[in-house]
Amino acid sequence: MADNCVGLDIGSSSIKVVQVKETKKGVQLMNFGLEPIPSQSIVDGAIMNQGAVVDAIRNVFGRLRIREKRVAIAVGGHSVIIKKISVPPMTRGELEEQIKWEAEHHVPFDPHDVQIDYEVINEENAQGQMDLLLVAAKNELLNDYAAVVRDAQLKPVVVDLAAFAVQNAFERNYGLPPDESVALVNIGASISTINIVVNGVTTFTREVTIGGNAYTEEIQKQLSVGYEEAEAYKVGAVSPVSGEVVPGEVDRVLAQVSDLVAGEFQRSLDFFLATTSGTEISKLYLSGGSAQVSSLQRAVEAKSRMAVEVVDPFFNVTIDETRFDMPYLRAHAPLAAVAFGLALRRPGDDV
Repeated sequence: MADNCVGLDIGSSSIKVVQVKETKKGVQLMNFGLEPIPSQSIVDGAIMNQGAVVDAIRNVFGRLRIREKRVAIAVGGHSVIIKKISVPPMTRGELEEQIKWEAEHHVPFDPHDVQIDYEVINEENAQGQMDLLLVAAKNELLNDYAAVVRDAQLKPVVVDLAAFAVQNAFERNYGLPPDESVALVNIGASISTINIVVNGVTTFTREVTIGGNAYTEEIQKQLSVGYEEAEAYKVGAVSPVSGEVVPGEVDRVLAQVSDLVAGEFQRSLDFFLATTSGTEISKLYLSGGSAQVSSLQRAVEAKSRMAVEVVDPFFNVTIDETRFDMPYLRAHAPLAAVAFGLALRRPGDDV
């Protein structure tokens, strides 16, 4: 059996890396690290500063002394389409032949410019049709991400979507009850993904162009501070510039932005509930860099009227506490959800 890939989450504010080892006793954490990248290096999922991203990948792999070269990466943004569609019942072989034609009706890109993939999520719905989750990603995006990985002297062997990587991480740690519907919301710096899983199957996914940067930008604007200071205030740290503790005004700004962000999430949840009969979401799970902003948890709970919990991708993972800085690991765990989900993949897995 092939070893796991290294999970490489190329985010718009930082590179996240997770390496695990799967044994008969479960999953063991081997490596975890973060490396910030300059602002605007990645915009809406598109790589704008290839050199900076390559340097960050090399830095974190060098610092962690990871020798494995095979990595799993995730893509997202405006160049990726995820859509639930229904098609007439057919065999898997017929579906393989038909899927490109079906995609032309649902994907607003030139079919020659994209890679198409799909997953059957329901063999027969109430109307006698097959339900599929259709995914299309622009070749240009895939090539750009593969290029930075190769320039960092690594080998991209699996490409996933952030929403699905978070689902893999969640399922490995918490399981997916067959009779329950949950919403998995991963908050990136500029893009957040919403994945609603019903009876263990992805049923609805959506990306919203709002994330942790909204907090940083508003703190900068309202408190007239620089980027680094605003980032520190966002997570409740002492200012790296003045050494001052977090000003009281920060809580007010965080609450304002949290209300805005929670409203964006709720619009997607409302759309799902309005278009899916007989389904109720029992719980919402947050991951990503801003998941630990307490005012966001409260705002999401208030708007959604459901329980909200922050995902810990290391919840059911064996960790040698003599090898890791545990306070650091726990503080940054929500950031690792995508990378951990990617680290569960193996070379040769279906893309």
